[in-house]
Amino acid sequence: DRFLMTAEAYNIPSVLLFTKTDLYDGPLTPILEELESIYSPIYPCYRTSVTTGAGIPEKATLLKDKVSLIIGISGTGKSSLINRIEPGLQLKTGAISNYHLQGKHTTTFYEMFPLSEGGFIIDSPGIRGFGLVDMKKDELFHFFPEIFKTAAGCAYYNCLHDAEPGCAVKEALEKGLIHPSRYRSYLHTLRENDSKYRS
Repeated sequence: DRFLMTAEAYNIPSVLLFTKTDLYDGPLTPILEELESIYSPIYPCYRTSVTTGAGIPEKATLLKDKVSLIIGISGTGKSSLINRIEPGLQLKTGAISNYHLQGKHTTTFYEMFPLSEGGFIIDSPGIRGFGLVDMKKDELFHFFPEIFKTAAGCAYYNCLHDAEPGCAVKEALEKGLIHPSRYRSYLHTLRENDSKYRS
């Protein structure tokens, strides 16, 4: 959600890629389906697997003639995905650590590569923490599209969608129109380091 908030703040279109989907079988399938149910009403969502090749041609078409940044935590297969889309790049990849069960940093700096079908792709180091900069408390909800859209119905123009009466966002939450996990993410961001976000 922090990645998505930052992209929203700078008007950068976002697409969510669910990678390594060949591993989501049996008891893990509901996890993937739950994530898709949360985000697909807000952002384009795609499943990919570099092992089976599923979803790779569609992703190559999606990237054509654009400048695209692939970003996420370590071990999600960013460089592997780029290698399947543009095999000639032969980017270094690494396995998940057996000790920590986390991805190891194989990409250590941002690097942009041309795509043979047009456009550019930027590989990024895995990120384990992501802070927010220069966001005022009263504008945080602007960066959650479903909350921003609903906020127009609030009784007060300066509603923070927390404890205020007549809040259309909380009404939408109760009706199931806003997913609870997204609302919790918004509240967490709103309340953490409160002095940092003073308007």
